[in-house]
Amino acid sequence: MSLYKIVLSLHGLLGALALVTFWLAGLTRKGSPVHRKAGKVYLAAMVALLVPAVPLAIRIWVLKSWVGGVFLMYLETIVATSVWVSWRALKDKRDWTRFAGPVYRALAWANIGAGAIVLALGLFFAHQMRFILVAFSLVGLLGGRGMLRFARTRPVEPKWWLREHFGAMVGNGVATHIAFLSIGLPKLLPMLAGPVLQNVAWLGPLSLAVVARVLLERKYMKARTVATGAPALA
Repeated sequence: MSLYKIVLSLHGLLGALALVTFWLAGLTRKGSPVHRKAGKVYLAAMVALLVPAVPLAIRIWVLKSWVGGVFLMYLETIVATSVWVSWRALKDKRDWTRFAGPVYRALAWANIGAGAIVLALGLFFAHQMRFILVAFSLVGLLGGRGMLRFARTRPVEPKWWLREHFGAMVGNGVATHIAFLSIGLPKLLPMLAGPVLQNVAWLGPLSLAVVARVLLERKYMKARTVATGAPALA
């Protein structure tokens, strides 16, 4: 077995582990031992996935398509960012200054720069997947801008870390499901392969992530009223 096939197989096994543990963490009670352990395994799998993803992207860049290789390196950037943020939000939940420090700001600028490059690729160079490149460029551009804005002003809400954590985990979920739908599913069910599945694989998880983010905001970040027993004022 060639080195390429070994790296590809390792990437596939880690992807399967990430998919299983993502849903295990997502479907169990937040803060429970199972949720925490599954989340740790998931993030470890995602970190491990980022390593073989680099040579695979370079291979595509050199042998197949430089546009595709650049896009995959962009995905590496935004996924690395969401993995780091989801981890550090828990570690630094009592220290916003440390969380929003130099690494956070550097990742924000990296997302903006990479997003701008991918936007240019989609508008001026890509012949296929043009809409996908343009749509995904907004993840880096808007996400990086939001990170810089967050780093400038200390949040007043005590659960700022929770919003950062589940927002990043939603982003991780997008990457996990894109990989499964675009790579894993066509191998399991070859009859589904084609342009329709390709568009669904890339844009479906991204669209659902917006809905998931709104639902999580409503469930975990809504203001809670405290009953005091005092009569309501007219």
